[in-house]
Amino acid sequence: MRRLAVALAFFAASFIALSFLALPLVALLTHRSPATLLGQLDNSVVADALLVSAKTSVVAQALIILFGTPAAYLLATRRFPGRTALITLVELPIVLPPAAAGIGLIVAFGHLGLLGGAFSTLGVDVSFNQAAVVLAVMFVAGPLYVRFAVAAFGAVDTQLVMASRTLGAGPVRTFFRVVAPLAGGGLAAGAALALARGLGEFGATIMFAGSLQGVTQTLPLAIYAEFDSNLDVALSIAALFVIITAAILLSLKLTSAWHSSRSDSRYRSASFASS
Repeated sequence: MRRLAVALAFFAASFIALSFLALPLVALLTHRSPATLLGQLDNSVVADALLVSAKTSVVAQALIILFGTPAAYLLATRRFPGRTALITLVELPIVLPPAAAGIGLIVAFGHLGLLGGAFSTLGVDVSFNQAAVVLAVMFVAGPLYVRFAVAAFGAVDTQLVMASRTLGAGPVRTFFRVVAPLAGGGLAAGAALALARGLGEFGATIMFAGSLQGVTQTLPLAIYAEFDSNLDVALSIAALFVIITAAILLSLKLTSAWHSSRSDSRYRSASFASS
């Protein structure tokens, strides 16, 4: 009897937790009829926000991977004084309040910020334009990718890397032919989560880039802007955002499962060949 009571308590707690997480998402998709939600997607606010989000997210994601990958590899494979402090620095933007992140970007890259004078001399303005959106997305989403990449590179078997170098492969070839494929699952996971986090960025973007329709107004900013004036449009954008992020996370799950199955098949093949 006691065991049954414990099992029921665990089931009830699990049901409440899962329901709490699921209900807001279900409500977003069912509060209005699908026809009403789809009808709002023709609105210029939705189209402009979707285009701005797509453009800035692609650019930010490319820059995150381009610069974040070597930084993560360095942090994962080298031990040096200050490494812990650097990793902490990478992790800080993840827990930093969005308002603080926005102010930090303003005083660093704004017109009167630390680099504002240098940018002005070069004729570059990174405030209240799409460049500002890209910087905001990179600042809040980049650390997620770097943290996952550090873990992925750290899990690579160093003996395989040493074997590649012993057989004559240089560091660049070893990285692309051995290290990157082995760390591919973690890198893909970090990239997917960074993309989803970047698409959902709100606080730092609205402070540093503003919310100008067709210029800097991303999907989350459009939801906020339309909430008071047109609830149907806000609901449509929110539902679209749920679908997009769900697709990203589902792709992440499928990619991880595929990568795991490939790793298992390689291990089985290697075991069979050695037996």
